[in-house]
Amino acid sequence: MKRLFTVVFLLFTLNTFAQKSEKVLLSDLYKIKTASGVKFSPDGKWFIYGVQAIVANDAKTGEYDYQRQWFLSPADLSTVPRAITNQKENSSGVSWSGDSKQLFFTRVVKGKSQLFKLPLNGGEAIQLTDFRYGTDNPIASPDGKTLLFSASISLAELEKDSILNPEKKSPSWNLEKPKVTAEQVYSNVVKGNADGNLQEIRAYLQQNEKEKKAKVFNRLDFQGEAATNPELNFTQIFTLSLIQKNAIPVALTNGFYSYNLVDISPDSKYILVNADLNQAIHPDRSNESAIYRINLTGGKPELVLSSAGQRFEASSISEDGKWMSFTITPVEGINIGKTYVYNFDQKERMAIPLERNYNSFTWSKDSKNLYFTVGSNGGNVLYSYKLSDKSVQRLSAFDRGITSFDINNTQIVSSQTGISDPSEIYLADLLNKTSKMISSLNTDWLGGKMLSLPVKKTFKNDQGMEVEYWVMKPAGVEAGKKYPVILEIHGGPSAMWGPGESSMWHEFQYYTGLGYGVVYANPRGSGGYNEAFLRANIKDWGAGPMRDVIKALDLTIEEGWADTTKQFITGGSYAGYLTAWIVSHTDRFKAACAQRGVYDLNTFFGEGNAWRLVPFYFGGYPWEKEAGELLRAESPFTYVSQIHTPLIIFHGETDLRTGVIQSEMMYKALKVLGREVEYVRHPGATHELTRSGNNRQRADQMLRTMEFFERYK
Repeated sequence: MKRLFTVVFLLFTLNTFAQKSEKVLLSDLYKIKTASGVKFSPDGKWFIYGVQAIVANDAKTGEYDYQRQWFLSPADLSTVPRAITNQKENSSGVSWSGDSKQLFFTRVVKGKSQLFKLPLNGGEAIQLTDFRYGTDNPIASPDGKTLLFSASISLAELEKDSILNPEKKSPSWNLEKPKVTAEQVYSNVVKGNADGNLQEIRAYLQQNEKEKKAKVFNRLDFQGEAATNPELNFTQIFTLSLIQKNAIPVALTNGFYSYNLVDISPDSKYILVNADLNQAIHPDRSNESAIYRINLTGGKPELVLSSAGQRFEASSISEDGKWMSFTITPVEGINIGKTYVYNFDQKERMAIPLERNYNSFTWSKDSKNLYFTVGSNGGNVLYSYKLSDKSVQRLSAFDRGITSFDINNTQIVSSQTGISDPSEIYLADLLNKTSKMISSLNTDWLGGKMLSLPVKKTFKNDQGMEVEYWVMKPAGVEAGKKYPVILEIHGGPSAMWGPGESSMWHEFQYYTGLGYGVVYANPRGSGGYNEAFLRANIKDWGAGPMRDVIKALDLTIEEGWADTTKQFITGGSYAGYLTAWIVSHTDRFKAACAQRGVYDLNTFFGEGNAWRLVPFYFGGYPWEKEAGELLRAESPFTYVSQIHTPLIIFHGETDLRTGVIQSEMMYKALKVLGREVEYVRHPGATHELTRSGNNRQRADQMLRTMEFFERYK
């Protein structure tokens, strides 16, 4: 019997070791499930959360689609969470009813997002709207009488809408169409005739625009993420009665403005919105925002807070209705916004003493504490602010990412990314001291995987600033062996990476599973630190940040396990820029991969929708002498003849955030120079390809990067 036990134990041990020896595969990308959108019911007895999965497309072999499903769980965990929506229906924007007995959400019907309600006592979801403009961001009033939502309406639609614009007014700001007024454009009712008079010719040309035969641009911000758009759109807010049968949406706002619906007061009397109601300035010319209150019965918006040259953005109302949280950010330049709490009665504000960019906000049920998350030191971190003594307390670790959270009287529920798991749901007390994982979204497929855990390290750069970086050794690393190493760089440039950043979790584990070490850092200019650190790369996108990331790599190599003859480098967006900059200033890397990058700053000003980074970071425009010289000096393309490192360049075919022309310039120049270069374009892909793009293309880019590096390993 003793021998049998020994054999069984040995077999169990060997089996466990074998299971843990599996490496993370490329195809594991399709197994990752991601939780988000956690929300307690108003009575605190239940909570919901959404789960996004990647599933095989039934009709197209090899294609994988995103699907979202919502789950319901009792707060006391007396029963296991259960699915309440169908995965294929992709419901979004879920909101609780005031009595906690039903949910509201949006779902696409005939190409438009419409409102639905789902009783929790059983039954199917019931469609509430068939609204021609679609619906978004539903919020139910606490008294259960009203459902609010947003809708996006084009300028042309708003001009002709007899309810939203009964007087058929035109914008009071300049349409910026040379020598043509808004009335001439939108009040032209004659029949088009190419051979007619000027009015008929204009009508003919306008018809060509409507039928997509021509795009005519007069606005400044005409570039979207995937396509150019000559038409302005405005977000309006509507109400839908929940106590009237067959109710139809009623407009709560109007005019040629956009309103961001923030929150509804606990007494159900008003909403908070962020909006720019400046009648004299074209919407593309102003990035200011003010905070307004609007009564649910209608009427003129009441200004709460504003200031010239600033964005005032409210974020939440306290449970007793006395306080709100809000942030002020200058409209120009590279800055960290300042976040405050504001007392409606006393009209006083108190600054929250934490210099970070804040994310989501939630008040405690007794209105004594404000909970919020901030991107900080490699994680998305949960904090609380106590009104009584104006103190801030950190409630979660820097190596975790709180992707969504909510609170009831005694608990915090959250979705999180961790070092060893890409996404799960956790329940804890209000101090986050008794955190318990209550989901198992990824535990099954991760059970047999050998992971590489990042180790955080720091150094002081040449400006005396502390730079954080993380080292991930190859999975299953063996003492005495040398391994190739990849320097990974984040974009932004004000983004931030760390163990709590979810978008790179699989890629890092995939490369370490293949036997590569991975090093990544938050160089000067990264977010997640103070404003001085954020601004440390102004007029210095290349040399300074290069010194920081190279120092992180050098310190890693000093540990002794990395093969100095097999160093590789990759990064996307701004990191595509920095990758190209680095390989044009050093030949130390065996191969490099630049993704969706910016390579010529003058060209980027014209073809990228993120063009404001040019004046904000470099102090001017390409046609200005000093700024123009700086832009050329700071462009990797200027030094293209110095690139000898084998380079693979990726770009999405419809990426308008950075634009594709620069990558074509870089590729063509290297080809003319006879260098080793390969160029990959992904049809239909935007700048978000590697984060939320087509899953087959996401896998393709990762696999091609690996294959390219393997050629030179």
